[in-house]
Amino acid sequence: MNWQDRIVVDPEILVGKPVIRGTRLAVEFLVELLAQGWTEEQILDSYPGIAREDILACLHYASEMLKSERVYPLTV
Repeated sequence: MNWQDRIVVDPEILVGKPVIRGTRLAVEFLVELLAQGWTEEQILDSYPGIAREDILACLHYASEMLKSERVYPLTV
């Protein structure tokens, strides 16, 4: 899956937070719903403007961002 087809970053929408294309639903919002235990079906029922592929794109986006994260130990 190519998340770039479904996730956009536009400074004019939610101050540049990544959102599902054509919506104002932030990736972080959908990932948080999943973390709270919402099912895919509950999300799709509550937000009929999105598709299963949008939810998967959010997870792929989150995965890519975590892969690129770097942690550097602090020396005291």
